[in-house]
Amino acid sequence: MTALPDIRPALSVTTRKPSRWPSPVVPGMVVALGIAVAATALGAVVPLVGGPVFSILLGALAVAMMPGLRGRRWTPGYQVASKPVLHLSIVILGTGLSLRQVLDVGSQSLPVMLGTLAVALVGAWLGGRLLGVRGDTQILIGVGTGICGASAIAATTAVIKSKQEQVAYAIGTIFTLNIAAVMLFPPIGHLLGISPHSFGLWAGTAINDTSSVIAASFAYSNQAGPYGIVVKLTRTLMLIPIVVALGVLTARQQARRAAAERGELAGRFSLRSMPWRKIVPLFLLGFIAATAVDSLGVIPDSWHPILSAAGAFLISTALAGIGLSLRLAEMRSTGHRPLLLGALLWITVAASSLGLQALTGTL
Repeated sequence: MTALPDIRPALSVTTRKPSRWPSPVVPGMVVALGIAVAATALGAVVPLVGGPVFSILLGALAVAMMPGLRGRRWTPGYQVASKPVLHLSIVILGTGLSLRQVLDVGSQSLPVMLGTLAVALVGAWLGGRLLGVRGDTQILIGVGTGICGASAIAATTAVIKSKQEQVAYAIGTIFTLNIAAVMLFPPIGHLLGISPHSFGLWAGTAINDTSSVIAASFAYSNQAGPYGIVVKLTRTLMLIPIVVALGVLTARQQARRAAAERGELAGRFSLRSMPWRKIVPLFLLGFIAATAVDSLGVIPDSWHPILSAAGAFLISTALAGIGLSLRLAEMRSTGHRPLLLGALLWITVAASSLGLQALTGTL
């Protein structure tokens, strides 16, 4: 008699262990939120550094010291923190800006702001070519120097999908230069004998993060502080055209890569052929809408401190997610050239701000 085949393996059913969490996002998000809370507390103690910078540092240290925080269990939460939460933080950032503030700054300061932005972007392109710092790292350092530090880097990352190591390196570069600016700008300003108004314009256009602009401006004088803040907030609006332009360039590159993978010629790129969300991200529309709502006076003044704190906390959460996803070995392989690029760019922007003020009669 012929033996029947054993069919037990075919009938066996693979059972999965039920997850302890209602969503795979929860474990990683809990870790990112915990780091953001700790970073926010440290940022309140050391405002010169700020919660966002502490977040990415603590996140990177956490995974370096506790390798168990890596892996598929944690990754979904880190991804939500570093993308959707990041997008939400940028929208909330818009509630702190008003078009009336832009108008109040006046046409005299606008040439200096636009000129320093152009110097930062062109300088990043030229300096990056000379130093061999190319790709997303070059873009992030240029935008972070030209607009608003970590916030601009975060918004740009959401469009061009940079690697976590590139984001961390750019933020580290900007942070180092912020510390130098806060220590050097006030004594240089007093040495040059410039007015509080001119110093506020200089700090607002040549220092990267808002917290560092506030620290340097008020260290110079109480009159320089408020004007430096307004210039810095107005400079943040430059995120809109820059992000849209990067969205168009990214969409063009994706279209060319897709054509190459299909074995087709890239052909002529047309914006009409691309989905509008790839050119103008949804979070940017939210940022513009939030700015418009604030400009109309819909948001009560008493809400602004709460919204500002919420936006800062969400940015800290997003950067914690980025820090938790880092591979420090890949950062070390980048070398010192990005930091050198950032330093040269920062010196050039600071000098051009004073030069443009002298040319426009605002110094």
